Amino acid sequence: MKTIKTNIPEVIRLKPDVFLDERGFFMETFRTNWLPDFNFVQDNHSKSIKNTLRGLHYQLKNPQGKLVRVTQGEVFDVAVDLRLDSETYGRWTGCILNETNKELFWVPPGFAHGFLVLSEMAEFQYKCTDFYSPGDEFSIAWNDPDIAIDWPCSSQPLLSKKDSDAPLLKDAAVYQKKSFEVRS
Repeated sequence: MKTIKTNIPEVIRLKPDVFLDERGFFMETFRTNWLPDFNFVQDNHSKSIKNTLRGLHYQLKNPQGKLVRVTQGEVFDVAVDLRLDSETYGRWTGCILNETNKELFWVPPGFAHGFLVLSEMAEFQYKCTDFYSPGDEFSIAWNDPDIAIDWPCSSQPLLSKKDSDAPLLKDAAVYQKKSFEVRS
């Protein structure tokens, strides 16, 4: 496993060792020692069509860290720092995840997360450090000019009503602290 730093120190890309032969490939998709300070409690799997944008999502009272990967297709994946006392508050980092590079992207608690499907279809899997809590779910506008994410789309993406109605960062609830207690 190779760790690749991003422009936000807490957000990292993980490049797994992939063993290829004439039969196919083998790779490890998770080991507890990759992120030893975090415990994962829930796995999620989604399938989306081209130009679907999901995000920017986060939970405020029950922040979720997410270890994300693509098993089919390709997405542009993004993390936005929502920790008010952080030096990188309001900044974003992103990367391409696809079935070929097989990379994983670590989005820690305290960050909003979103992705745009670039291929005809994409299947997306992620591990979460806290359970999904519908009453604690928040969104920030995907096209907030203060965040200025450089989404690789030439037309209006396909959005849920919740995501199309999401507020700008300046009007959203955010995290008041830079770090979070680790749940055991």
